[in-house]
Amino acid sequence: MSGCGFVLHLAAPLQAWGEHSAFTLRDTAAQPTRSGLIGLLASALGIPRAQAVTDGSDGSDGSDKEALFRRLTAIRFTVRVDRPGTVMSDFHTVGGGYPQHRTVPTAKGGRRSQETATIVSYRHYLSDAAFTVAAEVPDDDDLARRCATALAAPHWPPHLGRRSCPPGALLLLGTGLADPVAALTSLPLARPRPDGETVPVRFVGERPFPVGTDKVPSASGAVTVMNDEPVRLTPRDRVYRARPVFSTTRNLPASLCAGYGLRYLEAIEPHLGVSR
Repeated sequence: MSGCGFVLHLAAPLQAWGEHSAFTLRDTAAQPTRSGLIGLLASALGIPRAQAVTDGSDGSDGSDKEALFRRLTAIRFTVRVDRPGTVMSDFHTVGGGYPQHRTVPTAKGGRRSQETATIVSYRHYLSDAAFTVAAEVPDDDDLARRCATALAAPHWPPHLGRRSCPPGALLLLGTGLADPVAALTSLPLARPRPDGETVPVRFVGERPFPVGTDKVPSASGAVTVMNDEPVRLTPRDRVYRARPVFSTTRNLPASLCAGYGLRYLEAIEPHLGVSR
């Protein structure tokens, strides 16, 4: 494989990877979305939302940042589901308790009445989920190095889908990996060890999984379609394209299951920062 890559560990009390979110209903996918992962890297690299576009001009205003964001969209992600977590929902109120001149604007340019000013929005999260993500950066070693450096010292604080969901203490596991996808079959799993010799683990990727290798087994076709390929991530004009998603399950050695907290940190410590 040409190029190189890195591996991320995404774990926190709450994560939220929206795909069809609207103002009053914010959903979450079952695993990190492509737009969320690219947004995480863009934030670490200091790319403003105004330059987070793939269909912009090559003019001088913001062109360097736009070009860097376009390079990010070439990265391929494979997600290993260490713990799927539990979907939970919360609700927020907006606009209540204000005088009418400060209530929520209406589509006609006026303001809601004080009696109808409060809007309730529902937000869904993944609770206690953990994912290990392989990022392949084909034919762009410079981009892989820049991403790894930015993740170690991010320009803006990273978050797992929403700003209210910061990552845990461990984010960047390994850098300079010749084959980051293969690392997913040997890195410790952030889950308790079950009885038995093996444990089923779900993998989600952007391409069919390879056949006849020691990587994860083949998925014959796309299992679903997600609308999360970013075209523009600008604040008021977010545009995405649909893409196929592939999923499969492999039985990994149960000895990889390292548990939670300190036990997992102790198991993963020998792997941190290792280039292969």
